[in-house]
Parts: sequence; structure tokens; C-alpha cells
Amino acid sequence: MKNPPATHLLYLHGFRSSPQSTKARQVAARVAERHPQLHWWCPQLPPSPREAIDLIMRGVATWPRESMAVIGSSLGGFYATYVTGMTRCRAVLLNPAVHPARDLTRYIGDQTLWHDPASHFYFRPEFVDELRTLDVGPLTRPEQVFAVVAKGDEVLDWREMSARYPGSRIKLLEGGDHALSDFDRHHLDEVMAFVGPA
Repeated sequence: MKNPPATHLLYLHGFRSSPQSTKARQVAARVAERHPQLHWWCPQLPPSPREAIDLIMRGVATWPRESMAVIGSSLGGFYATYVTGMTRCRAVLLNPAVHPARDLTRYIGDQTLWHDPASHFYFRPEFVDELRTLDVGPLTRPEQVFAVVAKGDEVLDWREMSARYPGSRIKLLEGGDHALSDFDRHHLDEVMAFVGPA
């Protein structure tokens, strides 16, 4: 079953990141330049995973499921997995966090944003429990997911990322890094083709 052209696109940034991330700005620029009719939303996500998902799901509540898509990077990829699990929409996952409840325990405490070191937030112990409750398990529409996974990711294990999405399309990069520094040059076209805007 072929998806209709995308009409709505959500971008979810990673931990300690923001809508000012390089990849978010590159996708925003592509949408503005070539797909101005596409409804684009890239919210600043609160530190609380429960609040982040509440914000996201309220924001997409009226979006058409068959023509919406989500792109998520790192922790945003974990959230995007939740979104596609709930809505069965198309999802692109960029080095997605697959065990954030385990991996983020060492970040409990005061944190700063990558793109604005003057901005602080406190990552609370209960946020780890909130992450656990957001694990949607196996996806019922794995073919709706395209994951870009870098073996050179210095933060997350590529084997865990690849194994999390059986039945999904996975682009496994021999090198690369967590930020996918070559995103606009080597992956953006493919990502947008999968999202499928008119």
C-alpha cells in the first residue's frame, strides 16, 4: 500500500539539542525551498519525556495519519518511534536512541544545551522512568520506518540501533558519526524521498 504524498512533517531533535540543530535547520531549509506547501513543525522539546510526548501528540492530534511523517534524531528518534507506533505514520530515524532509559541515567543532573550553553535544564531521576513507559515494543508497520545508522556513531551502538527495527529499511553507514555530519550532502535527499512530500 503506497502512502499518499506527505502533507505534514514533524522533526524531533535529540537530547540537549534544539530546533537550532544542524540537521533540523537543513530539513527546514529544504522544506522552505522545495516544499513550501508542507506543514512543518519542529518544537523545542521539554526535558521531561512525558511532557515531550504530551506536547508532540497534542500537536499532531489533528494531522492526517496517512499523509504525516516524522523525522527524529537520537533521543528524537526514540520519540519518533513512539509516534509511528501510535499513528503508523512514516518515520525517518537518524541514529535513534533505542535504550534511552539505560543510557541517560548517567546524565541525571544539571545539563546545558549544545547550541546555547547559557541555557540550563535539570535532567531528573524520574525522567528515566518516564522513558521506560514510552517504549512501544515491536512496530506493527515496520515498513513505514527508514533508519540511518552510522557504525562510527561515538554515542550509540550501531548494532543495537539496527536490531531494534526488523523489517524496516536501514541504511547502514560504514563510518559516519552520531551527528551525521554529512547529512545534507549524503542523506537529506533520501530522507525527503522516503517522507514523500508532493
